[in-house]
Amino acid sequence: MSLQQNFLKKLFWINVLKIGIPFLIIVTLFALFFNSAGNIFSGDFKAVYEVHFADKRWIRFWLPKVVISIIYGIYITNKKMK
Repeated sequence: MSLQQNFLKKLFWINVLKIGIPFLIIVTLFALFFNSAGNIFSGDFKAVYEVHFADKRWIRFWLPKVVISIIYGIYITNKKMK
């Protein structure tokens, strides 16, 4: 089936979420540990907040991860639904 036909199916979007949400969680945890492992392990969550989320930096933190997760979920789901 083509991607356009899959977009119209409810099962397609359910499977996109089943793949995309775990991928989003894994990517987010990896990014946080990669960029702020020292602060996380020392318990300095205020520093993590200041680096990643304060002053609208949360948009820059979350937007690429959400977009990539949706694209990845669509790609994998479309590939498996053929």
